Amino acid sequence: MWLLPALSPIARLVSYVFYRLAITGPRPPRTGPLLIVANHANGLLDPALVAAAARRPLRFLAKAPLFDDRRVGWLVRGVGSISVYRKIDDPGQTASNREMFDAACDALGQGAAIALFPEGTSHSDPSLKPLRTGAARIALQAAAGIGATFPVAPVGLVFRDKERFRSHALVVRGEPVEWSDLAGAGVENEAAVRELTRRLDSAIREVTINLERWEDAPLLACAEAIWDAEVDATVAAGRAGPSSVDRAEQARRLDTAARLLSTWRRRLDPEDPELVADLLRHDRRLRWLGLTPRALVTEVDADRAWRWAASRLLFLGPVVLAVAVVGHLVFFVPYLVVGRIADAVTPSDDQTATYKLLIGIVCYALWVFALGGLAAAVASALDEPPLRAVAWGLGTMAVAPAIGLAGLAIRERWRSSARDLRRFVVLRSRRSWIESRRREQEQLAIRLRRVVEG
Repeated sequence: MWLLPALSPIARLVSYVFYRLAITGPRPPRTGPLLIVANHANGLLDPALVAAAARRPLRFLAKAPLFDDRRVGWLVRGVGSISVYRKIDDPGQTASNREMFDAACDALGQGAAIALFPEGTSHSDPSLKPLRTGAARIALQAAAGIGATFPVAPVGLVFRDKERFRSHALVVRGEPVEWSDLAGAGVENEAAVRELTRRLDSAIREVTINLERWEDAPLLACAEAIWDAEVDATVAAGRAGPSSVDRAEQARRLDTAARLLSTWRRRLDPEDPELVADLLRHDRRLRWLGLTPRALVTEVDADRAWRWAASRLLFLGPVVLAVAVVGHLVFFVPYLVVGRIADAVTPSDDQTATYKLLIGIVCYALWVFALGGLAAAVASALDEPPLRAVAWGLGTMAVAPAIGLAGLAIRERWRSSARDLRRFVVLRSRRSWIESRRREQEQLAIRLRRVVEG
């Protein structure tokens, strides 16, 4: 477990570099036994995100084949993972899971934090898979050994485009599950195991988005965005400024919208049968001009435009421009190589991000070493003393990643500013069309409220 103490900070670094990550919800206890349960949609990136959100050393339950995997086995063992034997891997080894339960319960008894994915496998389905009972059994067995309950907390992982580098990811930490009434039942009580599993399922669903089909995702996002822009009290009152609704609440509302959509699909709401079609039409109209529901209710007076422009002048200077361009050019080759290799070897969608990360770590590390070697070679060719040539190489290896990350941040800021500028021009130049869309959106919000509250 030599890597366990450093797992959380390394996981945060990796997660924030790969994704535009947001973490929300109550932070888990820093000390004492803790069991975290999370959905599993993105291979080995899921443990990294959960570890980043936990902000404490966290041991995972991992399938047995990973321990012998030449690519990741060293990492799985180094962070103190506990082996799980699944029937689909080796039916003859499932009896060994008794050792897994004992090891997990012993760790909890010593005040450790354990995390597992009770779906049992990573997948790309639009909804949570049925949970296995292992998490409930571990909790009940550990409670009997400790003599008291401990927090069992859900964590939801929500992705917009999980395979893509620098796409948005959200980690929602939920409130601990209430299970004190079941703790005394014991692990042999099947009714208690089933009930605790049901509560865990409900808790994870509260912090995740569960769809009947992936095609519904744009509809849900549009419905939530309209609700946020039109119905939220802070925005409705001020017609400007950021919403007071945090990301966890947005995730919950999206999941509520998913359940409502499922109801619409089944009963075809007689009061408003065209709501789904109208939402999608409104979404298409806004996307055509690069707008969002929030943009329709945002003031676009000249004073706001000048303040916006002034706040971005810092990102237009020559030094900033040089960093952005150099950072892009220096790491353009490994970026292409990682993408090509990952596309060629990735077996499934839920493993794409994992392969990109692992391949990227190797490729970028080799590239940085090569840059350092090149810098040292150039220094030697210029008749620099050996120690100074080595210093040039080491300095290049230290500075290059920093320039790459800084350039990435600057380019993302430029793209965001370009989108904002385009919205401003559209909102100022197409006033009659915008006003029609505003009225249309207000009516959609009224219809959404009728469904949500009815």
